[in-house]
Amino acid sequence: MSDLIIFLGTAGARFVVARQFLASGGAWLKLGNTQILLDPGPGSLVQAAKRKLDPVKLDAIILSHKHLDHSGDINIMIEAMTGGGTKKRGIVFAPSDALNQDPVILSYLRSYPQNIQVLTEGGNYVINDVSFKTPIRHKHPVETYGFIFQTPRHTFSWVTDTRYFEDLACHYEGDLLVINVVRLNPGAPIDHLALPETKSIIEELKPKMAILTHFGMTMWRAKPWELAEKLTQETGIKVIAARDGMRFDLAQLDTP
Repeated sequence: MSDLIIFLGTAGARFVVARQFLASGGAWLKLGNTQILLDPGPGSLVQAAKRKLDPVKLDAIILSHKHLDHSGDINIMIEAMTGGGTKKRGIVFAPSDALNQDPVILSYLRSYPQNIQVLTEGGNYVINDVSFKTPIRHKHPVETYGFIFQTPRHTFSWVTDTRYFEDLACHYEGDLLVINVVRLNPGAPIDHLALPETKSIIEELKPKMAILTHFGMTMWRAKPWELAEKLTQETGIKVIAARDGMRFDLAQLDTP
């Protein structure tokens, strides 16, 4: 049994998404027999079909926050997961403001899944034999959470959109860190991580491996695969840059 992350898109920030320089479909997690869709941004359904991934097999959809680059396809993916509403199945996880204040999940779809659960700071959630935590609310214009996923085989963290803050890294754990790094350089009035801040988080957390994703224009122009190689040399930790359609098998973490 394997744990697999399939990147349906690596785009971050409005310009890369709007122009589709990179796809923005989120990520599909195949964790043993459990299948989870994380942050279905614009094009998620198309990217899933392109990768021959069947939404009807999803056990859950998780939304880190309601910004459109993360939620653009949330409604169609809920409909697809439930067979157009003909099968009451699957769980949807989302912050409260994605449901209540200027909601991104349409009211008529809310009875389609088996359950909708609201994400909260310090929350613990279960999907079959997979569990995940939302350890801390991020610093972002809307309610936003990152995740620590636990399977019977692996523990890995996903640091989603946030402004850098001092104790961010200490809230996460695991052999793998996936991190949204939108900007090449810090200092812009935008609540996103930049590359030097990402380096600090990797050095503090010390995972076996780190994957960079969710690239803005400055990161993309700087060739993130080359930046990842430089981080590997500087930190001594294997860092790779995700690519659209990349499949990462967490079994890679099991080798010494």
